Amino acid sequence: MRERLAHVTFRGTIRERSVEPYLRLLRALRTRRRIKGVLLDISSGGGESIASTDLYLAVKRLDHEKPVFAAIGSIGASGAYMAALGARRIFAYPDSTVGSIGVVYPHLAVRDLARRLGIEIDLLHMGEHKDAFQGLRPLTEVERTKMLGVIAEGYEGFVRLVAQERHQPVETVRALSTGEVWTGAQALKLGLLDGLGDREIVLEELARATGVSAQRTIRVAPPRSFVDRLLSGNSNGFGGLSERIHDVVEETVLDLGGFGLRR
Repeated sequence: MRERLAHVTFRGTIRERSVEPYLRLLRALRTRRRIKGVLLDISSGGGESIASTDLYLAVKRLDHEKPVFAAIGSIGASGAYMAALGARRIFAYPDSTVGSIGVVYPHLAVRDLARRLGIEIDLLHMGEHKDAFQGLRPLTEVERTKMLGVIAEGYEGFVRLVAQERHQPVETVRALSTGEVWTGAQALKLGLLDGLGDREIVLEELARATGVSAQRTIRVAPPRSFVDRLLSGNSNGFGGLSERIHDVVEETVLDLGGFGLRR
């Protein structure tokens, strides 16, 4: 059995729909005996709270089985930084954007705008606050206070998670949890990272930790749908369509493990 390292890339906003395929991929990698370590190549400004938590937990569970090193690209903020916390070590470029430890809940009220446009909205509901978060009216003071309590609970959980994973006192992390961001160089000094470097440097670090050559790295990604793979790439008219179909079918057959291998 030839041992390998796996390179997993995640880009974009963290949402349940975008994260679900990666949860399956990371779960599958836990049982792949020839995969001895994983590079999590992540660049994202964050996203939904639950989806970010799910991604963190998936990375953490994988790291229990084999080393996961996180390499932050242009940005590793908020939920993306949370996900990276599941890795054994976190790296970033010196000028990466890192941090944004905090929670936000945007609430837009369009009632007055609708009225100016001549739109009347009649929202029927049962329950005193059932219409509070439909985006139609401003929050009452009671509703605002209740929502701030919910946000505070999520914020506290984030702070404690950072403190736990970065082995720092909670109050030290709380002082950093203002929602602001830092460069990778600054984040390293603050104890939010383990090192600086590009993906190649991080991969070499992972190779040293696992004893598997960085040259034996394969790219893995969640499988795309048949139609998506068929229509992607450069294709002028119907030229090369049969070859493209052959490639897709072959990839689908080889995809029995639940994730597509990329070299």
